[in-house]
Amino acid sequence: MNEPYRPSGFQVLPPVVKNLLILNILIFLLTYVLESKIGFDLNEYLGLHFITASGFLPIQFVSYMFLHANLTHILFNMFALWTFGTVLENTWGAKRFIIFYAVCGIGAGVTQTAVVGWDIHNAKESADKFYADQSPDAFLVFVKDRDLVGEQGGVLTRLWHYVTDYRPRQDLIEFVNSWNSNKLELAYRNEAKDFVDSYIAAKVNTTTVGASGAVYGLLLAFGMLFPNSMLYLYFAIPIRAKYAVALFGLIELFSGAQNGGSDNVAHFAHLGGMIFGYFLIVAWKRKSFDRFNINN
Repeated sequence: MNEPYRPSGFQVLPPVVKNLLILNILIFLLTYVLESKIGFDLNEYLGLHFITASGFLPIQFVSYMFLHANLTHILFNMFALWTFGTVLENTWGAKRFIIFYAVCGIGAGVTQTAVVGWDIHNAKESADKFYADQSPDAFLVFVKDRDLVGEQGGVLTRLWHYVTDYRPRQDLIEFVNSWNSNKLELAYRNEAKDFVDSYIAAKVNTTTVGASGAVYGLLLAFGMLFPNSMLYLYFAIPIRAKYAVALFGLIELFSGAQNGGSDNVAHFAHLGGMIFGYFLIVAWKRKSFDRFNINN
């Protein structure tokens, strides 16, 4: 499909998109009310936990898509769902659209779980090296390996740290320096061990929420179906859909590789939604679904 998308009398707000918007907003409001009134955090039960965490439930691969961390999070996702979802549901129909949305969202959760698992594996390897020595130098190696007191790196890394306002943990640097001055003091060793234990536990108990993975899948689909349509970044900068998809994909890949989750954004979940969406569209095209193409 090489032609830009042109609306032609389709529904302004088709049923699946409408119901997804309503459901997400209602659950967001419910989460806020439960938390503020009775201290009940719905994210702890329906957010996606890592599979070895005590709070993990298989249903979370679906339920996490309907939870959001804050107002900005849900506004961005719902705006994107309305913008791209409306076009895609009008193009594919309700059944095809909900299948695509679900596959992208679940695929994003699977991808994020795999990446978190790999990160936990690497963190435990670094922790084991510290446990074997339990010295100030070994602790410094651990926090550097986990990018808590990261090196300056190359030009791109320094630029990224500037853009994301990355700051090394100065308190950890001061702790190591103080420990080096008091190497025989066991309190430092115990505090370092508690820190490493807590760090690993926090990784295992990471919770992912949001429809972003599914939304990035919608962006990918829009770019594949209508590659020459114009989008406006920040409502001002014009860019063709195919270039926007490539740009956002590269940003998520670079962000995920650079910060290791330090900005609390599930970048690899976004990539997972795009990847699963891509392969689903390719599978549909190979089966020659008539409704995939638009007659212009």
